[in-house]
Amino acid sequence: MSQNPYKTMNYQLFYIKKPILTVIYTIITFFLGSSLGFSADWPQWLGPKRDGVWNETGILTKFPKGGPKMLWSSPLSGGYAGPAIANGHVFVTDRQTKDGKNESENLFARANSEGTERLLCLDASNGKTIWEFSYPCTYKMAYPCGPRCTPVVTDTLVYFLGAMGDLYCIDIKTGKPIWNKSFVKDYNAPVPVWGFSAHPLLDGNKLICLVGPKKIAVAFDAKTGKELWGTLQLEKAESEIGYCPPVIFEIGATKNNRHLIIWHSESLNGLDPETGNLLWSEPFRLKANLSIPTPRLIGNKILVSSFYNGSMLVEIDPEKKSSKLIWKGKGRGETPKQTDGLHSIMSTPFVENGYIFGVCSYGELRCVKLSDGERVWENLSATGSQNEPVERWGNAFLIKHNNNFFIFNEKGDLIISELSPSGYKEIDRAHLIDPTGIAPAGGIKRKIVWSHPAFADKKIYLRNDKEIKCYSLAQE
Repeated sequence: MSQNPYKTMNYQLFYIKKPILTVIYTIITFFLGSSLGFSADWPQWLGPKRDGVWNETGILTKFPKGGPKMLWSSPLSGGYAGPAIANGHVFVTDRQTKDGKNESENLFARANSEGTERLLCLDASNGKTIWEFSYPCTYKMAYPCGPRCTPVVTDTLVYFLGAMGDLYCIDIKTGKPIWNKSFVKDYNAPVPVWGFSAHPLLDGNKLICLVGPKKIAVAFDAKTGKELWGTLQLEKAESEIGYCPPVIFEIGATKNNRHLIIWHSESLNGLDPETGNLLWSEPFRLKANLSIPTPRLIGNKILVSSFYNGSMLVEIDPEKKSSKLIWKGKGRGETPKQTDGLHSIMSTPFVENGYIFGVCSYGELRCVKLSDGERVWENLSATGSQNEPVERWGNAFLIKHNNNFFIFNEKGDLIISELSPSGYKEIDRAHLIDPTGIAPAGGIKRKIVWSHPAFADKKIYLRNDKEIKCYSLAQE
């Protein structure tokens, strides 16, 4: 197992569910107290374990009258990336354009606009800026609002990947860069249509990123930026690397059972995270290269879901280093009447007790059987209301907490709900932030907020294209 060279223990290690790690974690937390802030932090995409589960105690189960208390807000510019919270700091990215506009008139066109990408370090207690790091960055992609990737944070360093493929390692105390890479210049990588969006993964001494068609997955030395290995190559000229973040799953009981999952636009792959060697691969050619949601592990099975193609369930044999297709969606298209199961565009689904819960292509929150992908129910309340028309790319993010789910939708509402095979049960709802982005669907430019919130220190941190806000979710 890789060892983290920094003072803090590698957050990715806690994805490995073994009793010995639980004991070690408990001992460390007991002796060091809150200084490391394992359970209280949200230091990367989808939280400490990269699974979208919030484990803090003392969290409210119903909102107070008038909604949760806002603790602070701080101005921000455009971006799709959610914040990371670690050691009393908030790390969030944005982009300031030269002309002061956040969006282009045609979001589908590859913009060619001048601007500046920024990484801001804020005080988590009051939202005041501690430092900011910025650099000029001309956007040449669709949806040119701002960066897409959530920062990755250790005790001493923060890693930041911009939408044009600029990767930086920043010293937390000073805000100064330690090393950087340009995927475009250093790897001759073309910019994906919707920009570089795969959140980097920190694994021990390695920072793993999706880079380009000749080396899809690259592991960098987290301390120096030196390439440790690069692997996988696209076969089709029209293919792109996609947008799915890498993740490491522990599959089987063998000694070397850690599988680095790389889902790109042509296939789902398992790699040895230490060497980059291919362990297995399952073909899955995606329309528009839309590999986006984070894969889910269920036993020795992996679930992925895409907007046009639908979902796929694959069984992994770690002994034989092979994969077997269990089922693949049979939808005729992405519209509600054409879809048969789940066609996720952005939201990572959850799998519990043999059922899949996720947001489909037109904003339908759906329950689907894990065994065969058959739909059980759907509900539009979470992303809008039952009286509103379905909307292309209607979105909501699902975050598990105990037996409930916090659902943050594109309208800026936070919902407390129960999800089960019997249906969707809404417990409470509060409007926390105004949607300021644009989704140009169906000829109507509706207002949206498409950034994943962070949950830490009994609070929620969320942003749009004008500000970042912090609310208390502590039980009173």
